[in-house]
Amino acid sequence: VQLQASGGGLVQAGGSLRLLCAASGGTFGTISWFRQAPGKAREFVAAVRWTDSSTYYADSVMGRFTISKDNAKNQMYLQMNSLRPEDTAVYYCAARVSVVIHRNPGQYKYWGQGTLVTVSS
Repeated sequence: VQLQASGGGLVQAGGSLRLLCAASGGTFGTISWFRQAPGKAREFVAAVRWTDSSTYYADSVMGRFTISKDNAKNQMYLQMNSLRPEDTAVYYCAARVSVVIHRNPGQYKYWGQGTLVTVSS
């Protein structure tokens, strides 16, 4: 499985961005977004189960971020609204074959290259 993340950029606080993760080369049960701010550990943001479209979110982004997917295109999206400076990080998409949702990045075998999101105050 190959993952390609894109869509990051610089935005002012309160603004919006939409991240894209394009997947190819295999099948998977779960795709998730993680993020890593400078000096911090990689943390779970959101996940979607490929089979039934169930979604899961970190408390810090609940109500502001929306994860979705397009099965026909093998693409996954993260719509980020009401962005805050603390959302600044490199965002990674990750996939695993199992349909069991995991918030631990160590449970994911496949990773995209990351896309930088910078939110200015």
